Amino acid sequence: MARPVIGIIGNHHLIGNDYRTQAAGEMNIAAVADVCDALPLVVPSMPEAVAVADLVEVCAGFIFTGGRPNVHPSLYGHEETPGHGPFDPRRDSLTLPLIRSCVERGIPILGLCRGFQEFGVAYGSTLHPEIRDLPGRMNHRMPPDGTLEEKFALRHPVNLTPGGKFAKLFGSDVIQVNSLHGQGVIDAGSRVVIEGYAPDGTAEALHIAGACNFAMAVQWHAEWRAGEDPVSRALFSSFAQAVHAKRSCAAA
Repeated sequence: MARPVIGIIGNHHLIGNDYRTQAAGEMNIAAVADVCDALPLVVPSMPEAVAVADLVEVCAGFIFTGGRPNVHPSLYGHEETPGHGPFDPRRDSLTLPLIRSCVERGIPILGLCRGFQEFGVAYGSTLHPEIRDLPGRMNHRMPPDGTLEEKFALRHPVNLTPGGKFAKLFGSDVIQVNSLHGQGVIDAGSRVVIEGYAPDGTAEALHIAGACNFAMAVQWHAEWRAGEDPVSRALFSSFAQAVHAKRSCAAA
């Protein structure tokens, strides 16, 4: 039997300052292939080339990946500032309606880092362009120096809502995560349920209320060594179970 297809949202990159590409990190691809036992399909962030209606027919689930460009502030009612950038409006135009369509149809979705912020904005949340500038907040950005292992190392705990979806998934109310982001959710939308916070109050884990299937997102990069880290493996395994179950809202 063929493995289910999981779409991995790609990001725009320039090679040599003029050659435009769409790509996804091998960490995401490996997590889908190895932990989810699914066929990874890189989805270009090009709404002029791929339509939401087509994607939801092809893919059994989606991973909304991290990426350097941020969600454009006009999409959550804020003015653009240099601190908000850079942007990728084509990705915004694809991912936000895709998230809402998947929730409506019961297609499992998992958000990581930028994907966490996309989940929030898709359902009315606002973002702050630079979390570390807020009083009492830590620097959540990627360390500028060191090896890849050092940059993706566990950096702080996340306190989870006791008895919530994430605490049940991980079997603990406190977990350790990496931290490689600048922006963060400030005001959660009406359907955005925050269930995890860093010690400084930064939102780290959310799910979409009323979703009939897996619709969860985390601010950290859970794709890093997803098969080895117990927290990451639990998250991807739970997402994979939903994908393999092939449950829809109509069948729920």
